[in-house]
Amino acid sequence: MKFEPGQARAWAQSELRGVAGCLMPTFTGDLNNLNEAAIRHDASLERELGFTGALLVSECGTTPTEFRRFIDIVVDEVGDDMVTILQASEPTLADTLSLVRDAEAAGVDLVLMSYPLTFYPQSPDEVVEFTKTVADATNMGMVVFALDMWNFERLHPSGFAPAWLEEMVDTIPNVVAIKNEIGYPGISGNAQVFKQFRDRVLVADPMEMNCAAWIPTFGMPWMGTSNYEYYGPEIPRMFELLQNPETFEAGMDIYWRLHPARGVVSSVGSTAVAGANLVHRMQWKYQGWLNGFNGGPVRFPQMRIDDGQMRALRRGLVNAGLPVTGDDDAEFFVGRHPK
Repeated sequence: MKFEPGQARAWAQSELRGVAGCLMPTFTGDLNNLNEAAIRHDASLERELGFTGALLVSECGTTPTEFRRFIDIVVDEVGDDMVTILQASEPTLADTLSLVRDAEAAGVDLVLMSYPLTFYPQSPDEVVEFTKTVADATNMGMVVFALDMWNFERLHPSGFAPAWLEEMVDTIPNVVAIKNEIGYPGISGNAQVFKQFRDRVLVADPMEMNCAAWIPTFGMPWMGTSNYEYYGPEIPRMFELLQNPETFEAGMDIYWRLHPARGVVSSVGSTAVAGANLVHRMQWKYQGWLNGFNGGPVRFPQMRIDDGQMRALRRGLVNAGLPVTGDDDAEFFVGRHPK
């Protein structure tokens, strides 16, 4: 979505609501092309389950041309029903700028900031300047990803200092939101970001297990982006109920019902990702497949999902009393719309 100067932040504060999940590309069985039917299946199901937005994931081995085609398919499928968010995770700054411009032309609404694997800043100014350069290339709203996995701890113990966010919010007018994941273990860093910025831009902690703390404390109206598809429609339902004091306890009922599955996700994910500093996209794709999403092939480089992890994730849904496919795990690697 293209905004006039000064409009993006006001739009986000008034319109950005609900829960944003994640949509990943799927390839044909020979891995030579995108599988459009599978992509449309996932985008349509995302909307059906109550998600108000989705991240368009760029970390599944797509070429630049393929990822732009993926963007076009999703934007066409969801129309104005969902907010689309570009994952600007590219090898270089030049690649990032090209992708952001193309995504804006395609009608994507927001861009989620990322930093290349070879980006090794020597000062906070370099982090701010890189972010500003990307923001200046577009009229889309920007979500700053304040994450403690960028390897910036040498510059500040939190991994992404609140002072950097202060400068970004002050000097980059199309920064509309902060995806808030700094300073783990503990949530004090997140609380500082909420307290400091919630009245100026939208602040969201994507960890769904924390939302019952942030909603009554700081009025968090939007949450994303993450792999909520594992739980079917339950995260959007829970999030909506938690917004109202009169239905808060009903939201907590869902929270506790999901807890056995939540524990498995944490256990499998933390073990797989430890030291890699990468999201286990195959795990996320399998989690969605258990609840009706397409599954199916993605390209290297990806972490491999093994039988033990799949059994644990399936068992987590069973223990939580949630729907789970009866299909054999072998079908995950083929997908529900094989081509």
